[in-house]
Amino acid sequence: MKYIEEYNAWLNDPYFDETTRRELEALKGNDNEIKERFYKNLEFGTGGLRGILGAGINRMNIYTVRRATQGLANYIIKQKGEAKGVAIAYDSRRMSPQFALQSALCLAANNIKAYLYESLRPTPELSFAVRELGCIAGIVITASHNPPEYNGYKVYWEDGAQITSPKDVEIIDEVNSIKDFSEAKTMSGEEAMKNGLLRIIGEDIDNLYIKSLKKLIINPISEVGSNLNIVYTPLHGSGNIPARRILRELGFRNVHVVEEQEYPDSEFSTVGYPNPEDPLVFELAKKLAKKVDGDIILATDPDADRLGIQVKDDKGEYVLFNGNMTGALIAEYVFSQRAKNGTLAKNSALIKTIVSGNISDKIAAEYKATLIEVLTGFKYIGEQIKLFEETDSNEFVFGYEESYGYLVGTHSRDKDAIAALMVLCEAAAYYKSQGLSLYEQMENIYKKYGYYQEKTVSLTLKGIEGMEKIKSIMEGYRKNPPKAAGGYEILKCRDYMAATITDSKTGEVAPTGLPKSDVLYYEMNDDAWCAIRPSGTEPKIKFYFGVKGDSKEDASNRLNLLCNDEIFSLDE
Repeated sequence: MKYIEEYNAWLNDPYFDETTRRELEALKGNDNEIKERFYKNLEFGTGGLRGILGAGINRMNIYTVRRATQGLANYIIKQKGEAKGVAIAYDSRRMSPQFALQSALCLAANNIKAYLYESLRPTPELSFAVRELGCIAGIVITASHNPPEYNGYKVYWEDGAQITSPKDVEIIDEVNSIKDFSEAKTMSGEEAMKNGLLRIIGEDIDNLYIKSLKKLIINPISEVGSNLNIVYTPLHGSGNIPARRILRELGFRNVHVVEEQEYPDSEFSTVGYPNPEDPLVFELAKKLAKKVDGDIILATDPDADRLGIQVKDDKGEYVLFNGNMTGALIAEYVFSQRAKNGTLAKNSALIKTIVSGNISDKIAAEYKATLIEVLTGFKYIGEQIKLFEETDSNEFVFGYEESYGYLVGTHSRDKDAIAALMVLCEAAAYYKSQGLSLYEQMENIYKKYGYYQEKTVSLTLKGIEGMEKIKSIMEGYRKNPPKAAGGYEILKCRDYMAATITDSKTGEVAPTGLPKSDVLYYEMNDDAWCAIRPSGTEPKIKFYFGVKGDSKEDASNRLNLLCNDEIFSLDE
């Protein structure tokens, strides 16, 4: 059995340190765990690595990180980009500083200059730094909103966006070509500094990043707006310092930070699962908000690229907005205000992912903006921004995905929770000066465009068996595509793996026009839809549902019928 051979090799090879060998010694007799750790290499996917921490080829550790970095270094050298260097950032997770340093030292050993942040920083600031420093690439050590036992490694290219085709596949090939972990080069930090191959960065880039955010302000904060009562939690992550700084410098006087979640904590001890999509992470923030009568509650995930918000409803209770609602709020504010002050270009563009809500289509049409749909993953939004710049075809205004990722402006080429937080507070301050809360403004948006509602349902299936189950589920829907669901007729089926759009009535087939991806999307009558896809970052299969109703109650009823249709019923 190959996994046993790999296990024994790690046990006996002096290349691996004593701590690693002791961890593996403790696994003797636990065949299932050994198999999980050694049955395959931790996959370097289209965005990089993400996995459970621990010893083994299918785990996140300094050796799998070095191997990934050596593959990236080999690719950079082939592109003759080593003189430009690579920027590296990391968040508050276990081993993040160590993985960042090991990445830097591997690059330095390959004669590629590394720009390493002095301490944790948000992912969007890394994207900003890549372009600001003129780097060929960037690396972020983070597992975003995954549970504490995970960490990850994301790769960016010189445009500041995560790698896309064909570079992603070419880098994957370089990583996979490294068969022996000892092929990964390294050197000491002292030697790297002495040879000018390691530079520590921090405040200099912070200042430029904050300056770039301030350029996005449309309406300066009024006296009324400055009294907006803001409650903020960084969920033990990297958002604390930049979020508080930008709000303070813009003139917000009442920013209350959740003390228990203020500082970095790799265990995320107050939440466990630091995902701002989960209402449970807001419990401490809601407690504080009730105490200080907060107008808005904001939460950023550990690497501060995702933002969740709660606002008071008409009964005075704090309610969580989903990603589509927040996206609509930001889009309506930015487009309407830029149209009002004459700064909205005629070729403006709004970009969303294919599993995001349809209300953004209406907002784009209202302001005569081009609406572009891309595959799930913010790198595809970044790719469009680059295309706009190269062709001068459109001006990017706003992009978002339903999973709480938003980008206003082009200072970053990835979702930016710090910028989104800033714009939302600006919007809340503006509407407050008009006598409106964000909840009331959301109601106004629904009245204007229609009562859209969405829901995402996830099924977690861990391990080898889980992967096979997810694959089987997707194959089942492809072999037997549904004709109707929740009282809706399925008009068209988009199979992004086959790159086809099939008309359910005529059988006519058209191309999707997008790269291949394991996603099924069902277009239904009355603006309803459903999409199914395996998660790219977690052991989950996800079902996305969207409807439009005549009222909030009507939309809710329609959504429940669609979500609960037996076609989408799966046993755990």
